[in-house]
Amino acid sequence: MTMNIALSGLNAAALDLSVTGNNIANVGTNGFKKSRAEFVDVYTASLGGVSKNTPGSGVRAAQVAQQFSQGVIEYTEQSLDLGISGEGFFVLGDNGSNVYTRSGAFGVDKEGFVVSSKGYRLQVFKPNGTTVSEGFSQGVLQDIKIDTSQGSPRATEKVGVMMNLDARETPPTVGVFDPADPQSYNKSTSLTAFDSLGKPHVVTQYMVRVPAATAANAWDVYSYIDGTTSQLTMNGGADTSHRVTFGANGALTSTQKIQYDDFDLTTVDPTSTATDLSVQFNYTGSTQYGSTFSVNELVQDGLSAGRLTGIDVNDEGIVFARYSNGGSVPMGQVAMARFNNPQGLSKLGDTNWAESGDSGEKIYGSAGSNNFGSIQSGALESANVDLAQQLVKLIVAQRNYQANAEVITTEDQVIQAVLNIR
Repeated sequence: MTMNIALSGLNAAALDLSVTGNNIANVGTNGFKKSRAEFVDVYTASLGGVSKNTPGSGVRAAQVAQQFSQGVIEYTEQSLDLGISGEGFFVLGDNGSNVYTRSGAFGVDKEGFVVSSKGYRLQVFKPNGTTVSEGFSQGVLQDIKIDTSQGSPRATEKVGVMMNLDARETPPTVGVFDPADPQSYNKSTSLTAFDSLGKPHVVTQYMVRVPAATAANAWDVYSYIDGTTSQLTMNGGADTSHRVTFGANGALTSTQKIQYDDFDLTTVDPTSTATDLSVQFNYTGSTQYGSTFSVNELVQDGLSAGRLTGIDVNDEGIVFARYSNGGSVPMGQVAMARFNNPQGLSKLGDTNWAESGDSGEKIYGSAGSNNFGSIQSGALESANVDLAQQLVKLIVAQRNYQANAEVITTEDQVIQAVLNIR
């Protein structure tokens, strides 16, 4: 009987050694979660129950439980390396079924899909449109594929102009505005706008100080495209300029936005097939102070066609395709899953797990919401193995094995002593 007890102890110690050795072997495995051998004592059951004098029948392994504590986030130079800080798993597609992992070392396969080292495809929530504000369909999972085609151009629709018009300026000496005559305007500035095909056009604005007798602290702004012969007009073509006015303190008091009518691009390019331009200027923040004319901000929302230059992932898991024209398009939001009992997940190897009856139903979500952790791009979660702790456990397991072996030796000596009784 004692030998059987000691044998169960040897098996338990051997299992503990194996689990500890596996932890040590995977100290450098990204996303690895250490295991812990858990044991329970064994008693021989009888109809009357277990007597308080029963010494016990040994030990057995209850389970090898993985510990899903947080590993250290280590930074890399790859934008598709993703580390989770907090709760949750990446969702990977495996021929119609899903597996889950904490290892975020992703790459791109020959078909352009983002995959794990095993070839499983990273799953994302489908974008509802071409902008983040349109959101993502969190009920729709799909593979994410890097699109290497050119980024779509976008016609200029809005222009932001923030400038200071010198309050010391006087009206031009030439009373009738002519863009070809510098004596008919005070200042000018230019920007590049784009049509629907991504072709650039130079938009030049001319600022003309209005005589005080006509309007105090007022300026007329004329806008021309691609030279001095093609003018943008306002209010259905009724006006050729827009008047901006300022208060006695130099702050803008006039309407800060103006909608220009559609502009037929064939007047500057007879071969153009682009959609007519319709541009809205916003002068918010402009001033009229007694200082030199300056343009503090000049921005527009159009884009030329561009080529793919990289992939970015933010801390919410939104994957952006970044293009050389300065534009970016959301390709999806990295899907995450969590479980009520992650220790119940089925171990698949390759730092992958599968849902099981013990784990509970999966709960999908996105990074930073609903108790999910955040995602760090250009980083990987290292194994949660404390090497010093595991080495101590290794010594303890070895001592346990040695002690149980000593029990067998002692029992053998006792049996030999009994057999030698004459």
